[in-house]
Amino acid sequence: MHGITKIFGSLVANDHIDLAIRAGEIHALLGENGAGKSTLVKILYGLLEPTQGEIRWRGEPVRLAGPQEARALGIGMVFQHFSLFENLTVAENIAAAMPPDLSLAEVAAKARDVSGQYGLSVDLDRPVWTLSAGERQRIEIIRCLLQDPRLIVLDEPTSVLTPQEADRLFVTLERLAARGCAILYISHRLEEVRRLCSSATILRAGRVVATIDPRAVSAREIAGLMVGAALHDVVAGRAAADGAPRLVVRGLSLAPEKAHGQALRDIDLVVRAGEVLGIAGVAGNGQGELFAALSGERLAAAPDVVTIDGKPVGHLGVTERRRLGAAFVPEERLGHGAVPDHRLAENTLLSRHGTGGLVSRGFVLADATRALATRIIETFDVRKEGADPRARTLSGGNLQKFVVGREILREPGVLVVNQPTWGVDAGAAALIRQALVDLARSGSAVLVISQDLDELFEIADRIAVIHAGELSAPEATGDLTRETVGLLMAGAAAPKGTVLAH
Repeated sequence: MHGITKIFGSLVANDHIDLAIRAGEIHALLGENGAGKSTLVKILYGLLEPTQGEIRWRGEPVRLAGPQEARALGIGMVFQHFSLFENLTVAENIAAAMPPDLSLAEVAAKARDVSGQYGLSVDLDRPVWTLSAGERQRIEIIRCLLQDPRLIVLDEPTSVLTPQEADRLFVTLERLAARGCAILYISHRLEEVRRLCSSATILRAGRVVATIDPRAVSAREIAGLMVGAALHDVVAGRAAADGAPRLVVRGLSLAPEKAHGQALRDIDLVVRAGEVLGIAGVAGNGQGELFAALSGERLAAAPDVVTIDGKPVGHLGVTERRRLGAAFVPEERLGHGAVPDHRLAENTLLSRHGTGGLVSRGFVLADATRALATRIIETFDVRKEGADPRARTLSGGNLQKFVVGREILREPGVLVVNQPTWGVDAGAAALIRQALVDLARSGSAVLVISQDLDELFEIADRIAVIHAGELSAPEATGDLTRETVGLLMAGAAAPKGTVLAH
């Protein structure tokens, strides 16, 4: 890619970017949220057309009118969010992306061949809804490989994998590279970039600021190049062991609310004042259902199943729980944590209207609402265009900082947050994690549900694992290893109530 520029109105998303990838190379594309990575790979895959610049494929200039033309050249892409039909089998999902003249039997035969070549084991006859996140990702990769790509773009490929599944993915990618396939690898997990990639292009504010060998520098140095400043460590310390119980759950069981949802089974947990309790798990094992039960989006079978500061709340909804001093940050920031077409001040009001200061006698206090939104923006370094933009105009990381900041600045007694730094760059992640720790150390009880084990080991005082709707007994973080937690995430769990293996 030579001199690639993409302009949206007054925004220069890509500014004269040069990027070269060789056959057999695993090349990382790095940058903080809003740096221009997504725009660049969409241009490479034919989803966007550049305003200026040229793509050369094997030395020849090409113009990509769409993904079909990119695939015809040999450019494949595996997106961060899987695009699979839950009720179809693995073979049927693969066939859906193949030419219509191939029979299902022919597709299955080709898939078995590719699966065997690269060690991507899948059961072609199983419905997708029964599969783990790692197995689903293998389907996406097999679909991509069946198109015989010479370049594969992977966007945050390990974000929903256990450490063991990530290790298997790395073996597959190294096999592909050894056979001459070029791989462009996008990730916020810098240690895995250092392990896997031989070169890295770093973007900042739409421009290339460095092309480096990530193996020759530290993750901290890479993060500094991404954000343009030295990255500060999260200072966690450790919580006192005798904090008063603030969030208590006893015998929480819930049937799934929708088809293929996960039932919760007899969940017990206690989060004490001053501590961060982390819950690890692969996506789809009950994290969303647990969050809904804790936040009041779904009610428990009895009031005393969930208590906040000793008060039974299992029968109370979200606003009533907020009024008792709780706050909640859902996983999906756009559509659940914030309304896309509402402005930031309006989104501030949505979760703060019932807790004082923004509404008087049924009327919205517009000045107070705008002032609070401004305080959140300044405290959490939310980068935006305009004084009060709509939520959908912010990058994912900046919207996440706003949604998390909106709840933390309330100084709640209990905070439940699901995937606090999902898709967030290193600088923003450090800011959010430090804010969560600081809130806990001020006396709040903080429950963090996360698929990022590095995050949990950095900030959590104790860690439990959720698998198939069951929760293991929490253990002190210092007594655990990533390998042990990863095995539990994959289902190799000890019986309920026993400690995790040390």
